Amino acid sequence: MESFGLTKDTLTPLSLNRFLSLIPLVSVLSTQRMLLRESLSRSVFAITLFVIVLSSFIQVVKFDSDSAMSSVRRLPPLLFPASSRHTATVIFVHGLGDTGHGWASAVENWRRRSRLNEVKFILPHAPQLPITCNGGFVMPAWFDIYSLTGRVEDIRARQDEKGILLSRAYLNGLIQAEIDAGIPAERIVLGGFSQGGAMSLFSGLTSPHKLGGIVGLSSWLPLDAKFPEFLQEHDLNKQTPILMCHGVVDTVVPTQLGKISWEMLKALGFDVTFKLYPGMAHSACLEELDEVEAFLGSRLPAQGDKEA
Repeated sequence: MESFGLTKDTLTPLSLNRFLSLIPLVSVLSTQRMLLRESLSRSVFAITLFVIVLSSFIQVVKFDSDSAMSSVRRLPPLLFPASSRHTATVIFVHGLGDTGHGWASAVENWRRRSRLNEVKFILPHAPQLPITCNGGFVMPAWFDIYSLTGRVEDIRARQDEKGILLSRAYLNGLIQAEIDAGIPAERIVLGGFSQGGAMSLFSGLTSPHKLGGIVGLSSWLPLDAKFPEFLQEHDLNKQTPILMCHGVVDTVVPTQLGKISWEMLKALGFDVTFKLYPGMAHSACLEELDEVEAFLGSRLPAQGDKEA
């Protein structure tokens, strides 16, 4: 701060009066400088915060754009505990753009008649991924989809193998966690709808564990051209019952694509049933849900007081 030329030797009554008159000015200047420093501090803080948020946003976008999904942070699955003793588990996988919550009402429907009291339901949530066929729009997905024209040849032509294999690893992890918790693999059913059904078929059929059943609704078998190669690693589920259901007027995942997958699995010796529902598009109906409930009941019968 300036001394205004005042020293002990030069301080006179006149200069003292002048000095005293300058005190308010000095006070104002000090206050202004303090306010300026505070304003600058707030500005720096705001800029720093903005940079942090922007950096985080850029990292998230970059992260979500990585189709490898190798370090995707996933939400924990939606769980429906068994209403009695837990002896079996169903893992049901949602489709593109959905979440596990989208199938919560179906689970409640399956549980309403108490046939599945011993079954725990796990509804996992897909990570957020940019989807090529939707212009790169980010949405919940198990793997990227390059074409959704409704043409069978377009869907089969180019597939996100890396994303499919990584999602398979995640689903295998859910299965392994149930086994580690004491549920036998034969008391676990893996199923899903649309893209989730595709993941369930591929993951279940190539699982290193013999499962109790596999369900694919309005879905298809991905990576079908290379599927026999994957079977060389694990083919424990050749005799595992598979239920495939499809709407006759499905234009999103064409009925023909489901039929091709069914015929291929039959030719490879799998125990697969394919059911068609007239008038049903890319959705589900009560008749189909009842069919799934019956399948689950047959594959996961109640054990009562018997040891699991």
